[in-house]
Amino acid sequence: MYKIINKCGRAKRAEFHTVHGTIQTPVFMNVGTAAAIKGAVSTEDLERIGTQVELSNTYHLHVRPGDKVVKQMGGIHKFMVWDKPVLTDSGGFQVFSLAGLRKIKEEGVHFHSHVDGAKIFMGPEESMQIQSNLASTIAMAFDECVPNPSTREYTEKSVDRTTRWLARCKAEMARLNSLPDTINPNQLLFGINQGSTYDDIRIRHAQEISEMDLDGYAVGGLAVGESHEEMYHILDCTVPHLPENKPTYLMGVGTPANILEAVDRGVDFFDCVYPSRNGRHGHVYTKHGKLNLFNAKYETDPRPIEEGCGCPACTRYSRAYIRHLLKAKEMLGMRLAVLHNLYYYNHLMEDIRLAIEEDRYASFKEEALYQLTQGQ
Repeated sequence: MYKIINKCGRAKRAEFHTVHGTIQTPVFMNVGTAAAIKGAVSTEDLERIGTQVELSNTYHLHVRPGDKVVKQMGGIHKFMVWDKPVLTDSGGFQVFSLAGLRKIKEEGVHFHSHVDGAKIFMGPEESMQIQSNLASTIAMAFDECVPNPSTREYTEKSVDRTTRWLARCKAEMARLNSLPDTINPNQLLFGINQGSTYDDIRIRHAQEISEMDLDGYAVGGLAVGESHEEMYHILDCTVPHLPENKPTYLMGVGTPANILEAVDRGVDFFDCVYPSRNGRHGHVYTKHGKLNLFNAKYETDPRPIEEGCGCPACTRYSRAYIRHLLKAKEMLGMRLAVLHNLYYYNHLMEDIRLAIEEDRYASFKEEALYQLTQGQ
C-alpha cells in the first residue's frame, strides 16, 4: 500500500496506493473545505494544475449539505465529480476552533453549529459514520487539538482521551467498512499524534498509536501559535517514533519553507489553506518569495506572476491585469491567483520528489530556501 522508492537523509520519496489511485509523495493536498476550493476552482481546474489529493472537511459537510445527502448522491467523488483520492479531516479541529460553547466528555463533544446554532454531538463513532457516508479515500481519526499553550496536566489528559478515541475510531471504521451499503469499503484510517509542545508526551503518544497498525499517521496540533523552530523541534522528536513504513502527515502546514523543512524530517503529506486564502487576497507565491499584487509597482507590470510558470494565469495574463481584476473585485482575479498558488504548491512537490529520487535533496532544499528570501 505504501512503498518507499528512495530516501535522502530522512526525506522519503514514496508511493501510496489507494482505491482511488496512487499518490506520489511528498504531496500537498489541495484544501476544498466544503467539497470545493474557494475561488471558483473546478475539478477540471484541479486536474489541469496537477492536484493529486483533494481535502474536504467532515464538520462542514455534515452541517451543509449533510453527509446523508452526499451519501445519497453517491459519495463525495460522484458529488464533486472527482475520481482521484480525497482525504476528509475528522472535524475535530473545527469543533475546537469554531465552536465557542462546547462540552468535551469521554463520549465526545457537544457543541453548536457555526451556521445556525443547532446543537450537534460528535464523537469518534459519529465522525467515522459521517466520513463513511462521505466515502472519502482517507478518513482522519477524531481527536482533540489542544490550544497552545496548554498545561502539562491538561495535555496529558487530552492525549490519553485522544488515544481512547482512536481505538473507538478504528473499531467503528472496521464495522462500517464491513456493511453492505458502504460506498467505499476500502476507506483508510489515519491516526493523529498530539501532545502540544511537550517532547515526552509527543513521543509517548507516537509510540502508543504506532502499535495500533493504522494506514497512516498524522502529526496534529502544530501551526497553532508555536514558533517555526518549536514546530521543527517537535517533528525532530516525534517523527522517528512513528512507523517509517506508513505515510506521515503534518496537518495544516504550511508555507513553502515549512514544507521544505518538514520533508527533510520525514513528512510526506501536507495540507494548508495558505495558497487559496492568500490568493484570494492578492498574495501569490513564487520561487523568489511571496508577492502582494495590490502593490502599486505592479500596476503596469507586463510580466506574468512568475516567468516560466505553466499555470493558467501565467501562461496568459500579466501582473497588471490580475491586479486590476483584484482591485475591481472581479472573481476572475481571485480565481487566477488561487490557480497560480495551487499550481505553484503542486509543482514545488514535484521538484521535491525529483530531488529526493536523485539523492540531492539537501542541496535542493538549501537553494530553494535561499531563493525564497531573494524577492523580485
